[in-house]
Amino acid sequence: MLIAQNEIEENGFLDVDIDPTLDLFAEIERLKKEKNAIILAHLYQEPDIQDIADYIGDSLGLAQQAAKTDADMIVFAGVHFMAEGAKILNPSKKVVIPDLKAGCSLSESCPPPLFKKFREQHPDHIVISYINCSAGIKALSDIICTSSNAKAIVNSLPKDQKIIFAPDKNLGAWVNKETGRDMLLWNGACMVHEIFSLEKITRLKVRHPNAKFIAHPECEEPVLRMADFIGSTTQLLAYTKNTPHTEFIVGTEAGILHQMVKQSPDKTFIPAPPDNSCACNDCPHMKRNTLEKVYLCMEYEQPEILMDEELRVQAKKSLDRMLEISAQLGL
Repeated sequence: MLIAQNEIEENGFLDVDIDPTLDLFAEIERLKKEKNAIILAHLYQEPDIQDIADYIGDSLGLAQQAAKTDADMIVFAGVHFMAEGAKILNPSKKVVIPDLKAGCSLSESCPPPLFKKFREQHPDHIVISYINCSAGIKALSDIICTSSNAKAIVNSLPKDQKIIFAPDKNLGAWVNKETGRDMLLWNGACMVHEIFSLEKITRLKVRHPNAKFIAHPECEEPVLRMADFIGSTTQLLAYTKNTPHTEFIVGTEAGILHQMVKQSPDKTFIPAPPDNSCACNDCPHMKRNTLEKVYLCMEYEQPEILMDEELRVQAKKSLDRMLEISAQLGL
């Protein structure tokens, strides 16, 4: 079937009818074998996608898996910057994403042309950028980090080294507090992690006095002050599994609750409520991906992530530096 590229770019995904009797789980497994494909899925994806993924994890784990896979095709069930990262690390492999328009509010809060000017105003600073950024920002950075390794990477640098941290001001502020640094922060943020309601979380804690409130460091500082544990998505998941506590209020995107329940079915997980009329805190970008779109992108090998080679090479330097430091530190 020939599908016009402009149609894909307009919709963000392949708009093709699927036989409703098709067993998508079985078809996806068939396509994995036929095409030597691997499915990498973020913990914020919908449960069906997590269940058919070969690897589920946070940004650090996904980058590490993308760097070492021997698959011919990488199916990245996440958002655009994540699939870009897989392509940066694997130029010879085909990288596809279920929906090209699965973006990221945090990544979009840091346009490369503006950040370039900002960096030029501080020539004595090196740039550490959170992996939740575009290839353009990665190309302007010295080191990439994730929420899993941000503290360790900052601590690996000399105390007197001046640092710009982009694009997440909340993660940067938390790292500053944890490390005693005074990094210069870009004013960006994640829409999901900034929407949590302090008042509603307080009321939840009153109703559930034995619950531990756990939060991602992308949350705002007043929310983090209330937290019993702060960590990346993988660290939050490990905490709920390994701690003897049995009840948790979870301050991050609700997709992670699927793995928490699978790993600890005897425990109770309550999503932290946002400051809006909805009781959920789903990322609308992550949830653009569906099982149907995963099947279609594998069947037709579109939408494909394509990248200018000069940009890819420049962006790869900062990702490689992160992977090197993480390996050295045993992360």
